[in-house]
Amino acid sequence: MATHNDDGKKGEAIAKAFLENKGYEILDENWTFGKAEVDIIAYINKTIVFVEVKARSGNYFGNPEDFVTDKKQKLLSEAAEEYVYIMNHKHEIRFDIIAILFKKGFESYEVNHIEDAFWNY
Repeated sequence: MATHNDDGKKGEAIAKAFLENKGYEILDENWTFGKAEVDIIAYINKTIVFVEVKARSGNYFGNPEDFVTDKKQKLLSEAAEEYVYIMNHKHEIRFDIIAILFKKGFESYEVNHIEDAFWNY
């Protein structure tokens, strides 16, 4: 497996623990629909939260959150529509980004939780 895949898995584990510590219930991880994969689907205060996790070992080319493209947002939105339909969810939804910047050879990291990162399409 490529190193960046390992970084992504570490990032997703950190993001999951971060959300759980803030009181979120994790509903699903790596949920797929069509070409979309939602890293984490969480629930808090009657709101389903679709979370994209971006982890990077440096920010030379931009912060991790800068790499959530319009195409990715559209795919997440399509997946969210299906998930809401399947779950028969009648309340709010939200799209968040959890950006993780690893430092000092992965010895430490910084977490940036961006709530309501984008609107669904």
